[in-house]
Amino acid sequence: MAKLYYRYSAMNSGKTTLLLQAAYNYEERGMQVLVLKPAVDTKGGKTIVSRLGLSRQVDVVVGKHDSIPLLISTQLAAGTIKCILVDEAQFLEPAQVDELYWLAVDRNIPVLAYGLRTDFSGKGFPASSRFLELAHELQELKTICRCGRKAVMNGRKVNGEFVLEGDQIAIDDKVSIEYEALCASCWKQLVLLSTQSAKHLAR
Repeated sequence: MAKLYYRYSAMNSGKTTLLLQAAYNYEERGMQVLVLKPAVDTKGGKTIVSRLGLSRQVDVVVGKHDSIPLLISTQLAAGTIKCILVDEAQFLEPAQVDELYWLAVDRNIPVLAYGLRTDFSGKGFPASSRFLELAHELQELKTICRCGRKAVMNGRKVNGEFVLEGDQIAIDDKVSIEYEALCASCWKQLVLLSTQSAKHLAR
């Protein structure tokens, strides 16, 4: 039986690069893959781009209310899909994670999903929580903080300042928004305590 894999990390761990490498490995052997990404991830349009500059057109853009099996019904009917790859998987809906799980189980198609575990405030994305519940295999991808320690949190900067308030999803293709992977200690100092202090001073 094929499996649902969830490969998660903080920002800038090379998730998209690994996805592109996986796609290349399958296609080098003449096997068809489907690359999916959530529609809410507007960065790059219908292209996914890694920090190393590698890029690829996605095969399917998944909307909030879409059914993934219906979106790929033609490819499923052809029986030629050997792997489904999902970029920015944390932006899916939990019900869509269930659909990916059953595609692996019922259709015997490996599903490799890459995403974040938590948002800029330390809270889990609903889809990531569902992946952690359902995935047959979990893999944490490593990246480092500015201090050299393992990064486990994501800090959001708006106009150069760390923030703890705002919508859970804010894509970093806007000039004023940036993200930085941080260890727990640096996140506490730079994000949690600094924003609390700023609030106190503003009173």
